[in-house]
Amino acid sequence: MEYKTKCLIIGSGVAGCTAGIYTARANLNPILICGEIGGQLATTSDVENFPGFELIKGSELTDKMRNQAEKCGAKIVMDLLTDIDFSKRPFVAKSGSNTYITDSIIIATGAQARWLGVKGENEYKGYGVSACAVCDGNFFRNKVVAVVGGGNSAITEAIYLSTIAKKVYLVHRNNNFKAEQVLIDKLNKIENIEKKIPYSIDEIFGEEDALGKFVNAVNLKNNETNEVEKLNLDGVFIAIGHQPSTKLFKDKINLNERGYIITDPITKQTSIEGVFACGDVQDEFHKQAVVACGTGCVCALEVERYLSKK
Repeated sequence: MEYKTKCLIIGSGVAGCTAGIYTARANLNPILICGEIGGQLATTSDVENFPGFELIKGSELTDKMRNQAEKCGAKIVMDLLTDIDFSKRPFVAKSGSNTYITDSIIIATGAQARWLGVKGENEYKGYGVSACAVCDGNFFRNKVVAVVGGGNSAITEAIYLSTIAKKVYLVHRNNNFKAEQVLIDKLNKIENIEKKIPYSIDEIFGEEDALGKFVNAVNLKNNETNEVEKLNLDGVFIAIGHQPSTKLFKDKINLNERGYIITDPITKQTSIEGVFACGDVQDEFHKQAVVACGTGCVCALEVERYLSKK
């Protein structure tokens, strides 16, 4: 099937939905392509830090935003794009069965946290296993947690969690951290952080009661001796990096050395006129839903301005 639109939005997370709401209200009749519904937030159990909601399930929040975009006039299509052509105008994007012809594009494909791939990790995602301390740290107040990683992100998350949790274990597979020395120096001064090096988590354990599932322990393997010890705790924070979802755009649009889309800091326009990007696919630092929503709004306003000039 062939679709024509003034604005094609690729991605259905909070950034894409926000862009959909604003472009629909501007009578641009946007089409929003949904691959993975809801993005990263949809896999988060409880959200406490999104303005207007004291506590809401991540999936419920993304459902509300998607429904709002539809009610405003955005057309949502469940599809997976396989090719996109920025070389001619209007732009043409294709999937296995559909073709989309559009005057402008907003890329909101997000980024995915890198996971350990160990037993128990998938089972307890959102139930004690997290990739965002700022998002979920408050649920572990006065509890025992582990942070996995050795770079700036891991050190920063451990320091942040040390102000909330009773005890923080920092688990790193090597003896040497990759983080900046100023962060390591700060880490070394915090009494309730204990470094577990050179260790790796090779299994995550938990159980379930009337309130739901929860993590209660991990197996730590010493990477020098291969000895395994069981560590009782309440939560595991994975901080080994993120991977932006930019495979479709490789060699077609300017990316930085880590694969994130390079955008104008004000307009969020990419290296191609009429193509904008919002959310985590172009922001490798903040990883917050409210920030993604803001950039989705910016893209929508800039698309409206771009199209009015054309």
